[in-house]
Amino acid sequence: MASSGKVVCLVSGGIDSPVAAWLVIRKGCVPIFIYYDNYPFTGESTKHRALDTMKKLKEYSVADKLKVYVIPHGPDLADILRNCRRNLTCVLCRRMMYRLAERVAKMEKADAIVTGEIIGEQASQTLRNLRVENTAVSDTCVLRPVVAMDKVDVERLARKIGTFEVSTRPGLCCSAPPKSPRTRATMEEVMEAEGKLDIEGMLERDIGNAKILEV
Repeated sequence: MASSGKVVCLVSGGIDSPVAAWLVIRKGCVPIFIYYDNYPFTGESTKHRALDTMKKLKEYSVADKLKVYVIPHGPDLADILRNCRRNLTCVLCRRMMYRLAERVAKMEKADAIVTGEIIGEQASQTLRNLRVENTAVSDTCVLRPVVAMDKVDVERLARKIGTFEVSTRPGLCCSAPPKSPRTRATMEEVMEAEGKLDIEGMLERDIGNAKILEV
């Protein structure tokens, strides 16, 4: 199949995001992968899982080589934890991820951002929070191919494409999420929290320190 254009795919090392990426790859889209490195809030094993799923996904792509942005996101989490309400950590984290993905999309002339979010799967993935997180991007479409799927169906597809075994290898989960995360965040409280952050400075730092790999 000829290329249907470029998309920025957020791949975390979990089960859902590689399946979401595969669904757009099979439509002919060429993925540009992003892995957000949350060190020291997570370990190296999670990054290796993510990179290995990307290598598996390359088997389905029309492109011979695929680009990967490894973006240091731990400093962002540290800034958020230091300056903002603890229960908004996940929403603020996702909004930064979206902003960074949009920066990469513009740099790479990609047409969309692809995520593995499923409604209600995480605190940051309630309908209210997804709506709030969407407002962090202005010019780029966000695609969520697995948003309404059941977890069992996502796992079935992960087994089919060969990423399930990789995604379920032992790894250290991110330690930043709060015990009682906000599930119905409002724009007012999010804007108030982000007013305590140097968003532009964080974006410049992250993009400047990103490593670009090929798989």
